[in-house]
Amino acid sequence: MDGHAALLKYLKLKFRTRSLHVRCGLAEFLGTFILILFGCGSVAQMELSGFAKAQFLSVNMAFGFAVTAGAYVCAGVSGAHLNPAVSLAMFLLRRMSWKLLLVYCLSQFLGAFFGAAIVFSLYFDALHAFSGGNWTVAGPQATAGIFASYPSEHLSVINGFTDQVIATAALLICILAIVDEKNNAAPAGLQPFVIGLMVLLVGLGMGFNCGYPINPARDLGPRLFTAIAGWGLEVFTAGNHWWWVPVLGPLVGGLIGAIIYELFVEFHHPLDSEKENTENDSVDHPNRCPHYKLVQTTAA
Repeated sequence: MDGHAALLKYLKLKFRTRSLHVRCGLAEFLGTFILILFGCGSVAQMELSGFAKAQFLSVNMAFGFAVTAGAYVCAGVSGAHLNPAVSLAMFLLRRMSWKLLLVYCLSQFLGAFFGAAIVFSLYFDALHAFSGGNWTVAGPQATAGIFASYPSEHLSVINGFTDQVIATAALLICILAIVDEKNNAAPAGLQPFVIGLMVLLVGLGMGFNCGYPINPARDLGPRLFTAIAGWGLEVFTAGNHWWWVPVLGPLVGGLIGAIIYELFVEFHHPLDSEKENTENDSVDHPNRCPHYKLVQTTAA
């Protein structure tokens, strides 16, 4: 046992990285991989079982908990962005460098790509039985939608872009509130769970149009995998060249959400010097209005 422990210690000392960029990149890769594995896996189970309508709620719940699982995997290392829209918003707020932003986005994309590959391997026989090995993007036996988003028949590209901007902006506002220590932040250990609930809420309220991708890596990584795995370039031309909407829309929405939270809430937090002057005040939290306790009592 001592020899085994010594070997592990040697390997750790020999191969453990001390680079912040590498550690965060590996963590974001694995967290996003877990997100896609459980999220797209739930869609595959729904579509291939033939009970799509009955299991729509289960898919929404699966994606919410998939975000939670992925976030718990890497939150203590990288902060669990799992989404280039989140990383770009954090860059805008000067919470990360542009080099780290590139590492996060690349890692998230690769994690989503390989997550889709594992889902494909996991359900390969079921996919083959469902479609006869004919991987199609549209039609009654289409399976490309298991991995990436495609618009409903009623949805235009402009409305789809608006959908993604609004949904991602709302998600970012909630995420920034959940992690804002100067507001009413969730306890650190519960933040992944609460963020997963926010993703579930987005799905329940905004999932009808195109399945709420709200994550460029979650959509583009699996879409590229399907193009390579046999669905072909139609995955990029389908839906009037829909592919760019769930990439650009969330990035724009993330920036808008970050700006809205900054202007409406974070920008108005008291400065440290102002907090010192409120230490003896009767209000239990210097950021809250004097009627905070009254509002809480009334709401209860």
